Amino acid sequence: MPTKTFLFRDQRGFTLIDILFVVGLIGVLCSMALPGLTRARGAAQASSALGTLRVINSAQLSFAITCGLGFYAPDLQTLGMKPPSATDAFLAPELSSAATVTKSGYSFTTAGTALAGAPGSCNGLGPGAAAPGYFATADPLDTTQAPRFFGTNADGAIFEDTTSLNGVMPETGAPASGAPIK
Repeated sequence: MPTKTFLFRDQRGFTLIDILFVVGLIGVLCSMALPGLTRARGAAQASSALGTLRVINSAQLSFAITCGLGFYAPDLQTLGMKPPSATDAFLAPELSSAATVTKSGYSFTTAGTALAGAPGSCNGLGPGAAAPGYFATADPLDTTQAPRFFGTNADGAIFEDTTSLNGVMPETGAPASGAPIK
């Protein structure tokens, strides 16, 4: 009697439906994680902005004590100029390369109103160019991800607001809007 040979189909591997299910599941998990990732990115950028404003405050104070004879630098570029006897400038080149610099998703600006009677500084700032006060602001580049605006001044306190403090931040004292960060 002849024997019948049955060929069984190999059951190893994935079917198309299995692969589509896994890809769909990964897509759902990614879409659930994306808002949290966006919030974390915005919080990290805001923390970096606060750190940068603290660095600017420190650089301004160092400038006023050691080089400005009690006066502050009117802009970021002045803080980037190295005094003749120093090994480093008051501010790193990435923060002092222009009047407005971009770092970690924020745009930083510093300004001070020059006082005509101010003496020249040790790093080449001419007489009458230093300021009795200053302000520095940090505005986010993408306001949908990080709607936090920051500002500081010669008092050293950092303020936060939901709108830009550029143009409303005084050189000393509290701004008209915004809350101090503790």
